[in-house]
Amino acid sequence: MIVKVCGMRDAENIQKADQLNTIDWMGFIFYPSSKRYVGDLLPSALPQNCQKVGVFVNEQIQKVKDNESKYQLNLIQLHGDESPDYCKQLRVKVGPQVKLIKVIPISTALDLNHCKAYEGVVDYFLFETRCASYGGSGESFDWSLLQNYKGRLPFLITGGIGPSDVSKVQSFSHPLFAGIDINSCFEISPALKDIKAISNFINKIKAL
Repeated sequence: MIVKVCGMRDAENIQKADQLNTIDWMGFIFYPSSKRYVGDLLPSALPQNCQKVGVFVNEQIQKVKDNESKYQLNLIQLHGDESPDYCKQLRVKVGPQVKLIKVIPISTALDLNHCKAYEGVVDYFLFETRCASYGGSGESFDWSLLQNYKGRLPFLITGGIGPSDVSKVQSFSHPLFAGIDINSCFEISPALKDIKAISNFINKIKAL
């Protein structure tokens, strides 16, 4: 199971999280309106033991490419209203080695219909709780809705996953369920994570 920790920014916090060696992907938010916006993150603060994910919202394709090159991103997460055509153009820019994640907000099973247009265009879906703003609400949605997902791409789940959700994660089953994305429920303050809580959580969910 992939575990992505998103919304990182503080250099020391990043390094401590990276040293756990249990985090698979670490996310950095390149959306200026976010409380977790990385700003001018120094490359020396980036993780060495896990994959780097850049999170963008309706950003110009060239700017995404520039940040991908500057920070040597392994994955790009598209968290806005990016169209399939946008994703195709971005793929040409960054190449096949950089994986693309498209966020799909969920409130009803009908929202899963949006996935079809992105099949063959991105590499992963990230299902989150539908809300009025970009960047997530920190609230959970009904994961049972995902049993209606009949697509071909693997997916991750995000939205309100916290330390008390170990059994919920372990008990969820779908042939294309690839992992989870955690963020605000493990924070001391915006962008500053509780490393011990993350470590305990990951050790428990992976202890199968």
